[in-house]
Amino acid sequence: MSSIIFSILGIYIFILIGFIAKMSFKESIDDKTITLINVYFLQIFLTFWGLLIRPVDITLLYAPSVYLVIVAIVLLISALVAKRLFKDKKEYSIATVAAIIGNTGNLGIPLNIAIFGEESIPYTTIINLMNVFVVYTIGVYYYSRGSFDVKTSLKNIVKLPILWAATAAIILSMQGYKPNDEIMKVLMMGAYASIVMQLFLFGMYLYGTEVKEISKRLTLWIISIKFLFLPAVAFLILYSIEMDSMIKGVIFLELLMPLAIANVNFASLYDCKPKIVTALVFISSVLFLGVIFAGTKVLTYL
Repeated sequence: MSSIIFSILGIYIFILIGFIAKMSFKESIDDKTITLINVYFLQIFLTFWGLLIRPVDITLLYAPSVYLVIVAIVLLISALVAKRLFKDKKEYSIATVAAIIGNTGNLGIPLNIAIFGEESIPYTTIINLMNVFVVYTIGVYYYSRGSFDVKTSLKNIVKLPILWAATAAIILSMQGYKPNDEIMKVLMMGAYASIVMQLFLFGMYLYGTEVKEISKRLTLWIISIKFLFLPAVAFLILYSIEMDSMIKGVIFLELLMPLAIANVNFASLYDCKPKIVTALVFISSVLFLGVIFAGTKVLTYL
């Protein structure tokens, strides 16, 4: 358990630095500019590095398929119910999609390694890839819909380079391409820069964000979907299928991850109440410190 705690605290250090930086320099730091650099440039390095570090094996696709089915079920129910609860377009977008965009990469991968060991890496990598596609299709669409029409929102998906980068990386990996050490070092530099910048951005958005700005209904809805409904659906499906217990555990924990910082990136990019989304990410991240220990207890029943 100590490794889990240290993994989380190590990540939160960079968030704290971002908060202090924004508090110290305020408007001298342009959050939107940093978001654009990260989303349109640095995350391309992160995508190639993550997908080329190990070959993508077609036999691993069962785990992300189960992950996608669970996410799709929760998204459908969430979209239908949230439509009756939230009349504001931007709040509806946040209520529909925020809870399913979890931090499967920056937090999920190191935590699964801490719990299951390095044998979990192929599964966490491929599930994180599936999450990338969910984030950059469904996530972009809903956050964009908070400010734009359907046609523009669909165009916004296509315009993001990370989706094309992921497709190219998968094709290269499946064809057996293995980048040399020099190329991997460059990709790794860009990947870690992207990860750290995301954490910085989260800390920057936290500065000046007040939890009281969010409606209690939206907060309760997001937290209930994230830590109650989504895990319940995941448990029922995973319990009913035949699969290695470790793989079940990886899928369950990846779905349990708190709201990803990508939520903040898109809320900022498409002007969909980024301050509110930041507060929601922060609340889920704090609650996760307790939820993760309950989640590990559930693993024994899968």
